[in-house]
Amino acid sequence: MSIPVVMAPMFLVSGPDLVIAGCKKGIVGTFPALNQRTSEGFEDWLIQITTELSDFEQQTGKQAAPFGVNLIVHESNPRLETDLALCIKYKVPLVITALGAIRDVVDQVHNYGGVVFHDAASVQHAQKAAGANVDGIIAVSSGAGGHAGTINPFALVEEIRTFWNKTLLLGGCINHGHQIHAAQIMGADLAYMGTRFINTLESRAPSGHKAMIIDCNAEDVIHTPAVTGVPSNFMKKSLIDAGYDMDALFNPGKVNFGEKLTPAGSDSSKAWQDVWSAGQGVGGISDIVSCDRLVDQMISEYNESVR
Repeated sequence: MSIPVVMAPMFLVSGPDLVIAGCKKGIVGTFPALNQRTSEGFEDWLIQITTELSDFEQQTGKQAAPFGVNLIVHESNPRLETDLALCIKYKVPLVITALGAIRDVVDQVHNYGGVVFHDAASVQHAQKAAGANVDGIIAVSSGAGGHAGTINPFALVEEIRTFWNKTLLLGGCINHGHQIHAAQIMGADLAYMGTRFINTLESRAPSGHKAMIIDCNAEDVIHTPAVTGVPSNFMKKSLIDAGYDMDALFNPGKVNFGEKLTPAGSDSSKAWQDVWSAGQGVGGISDIVSCDRLVDQMISEYNESVR
């Protein structure tokens, strides 16, 4: 790896172009399996990514960073079994599980030599992940984009480290190379970055999403369960534009990922297309650049910070 970064999987944003670009630059690129409408489409993406990264390595003599797939391990996800089978078939190097830490899933990935990281928005979630024998825990702290916790990153990392001595990632408002180094100083091994990669040329985010990120600051990000049933961070203006009642944003929601996390092209996904996620670090994003350029910039900043 060129720098200790895992690109977080972002619903409707992460796709093969962004994953491949990141891996070629030496950072781990990931995407949600549910970003494809069907498991057949998901398999097409796996073929594309594995083929292009293999070709890159053969043509350049360089080693690409590994890629990963995010699986929603929740009883309401009807595709879990099929998508997991495809991860096994193509020996996906990294599987990121969320909303459920299940030992059987972890064991199946370990059986082919894969690695499992788990999203944890609280210490309790991290403890459950440790009990499921995952290889890494992702501390999703307050201010992170998408499904996020409410715990300060200093507190979250410190508490997790009292019982966890394996790989630890920290996510939440990390935009620059010096912040990657800061995450390591705090006790994390890797930085987990999502929102900053929305504003890349390779991301699948619509132009309006990218423009809104540039226009927003931390105060424009709202933490609400209204969209998916799980507390998540979204940009306030996109919620208003989509017709959400601002007074009802904090009412508990129903979790059903079979309905809510349906990719673009279906009626039930319209809210996700119109309501745009982002972390509180949006105030530090003012441009749209290629993944290559962004990673080069972060490498320079990181190296300067660690000197």
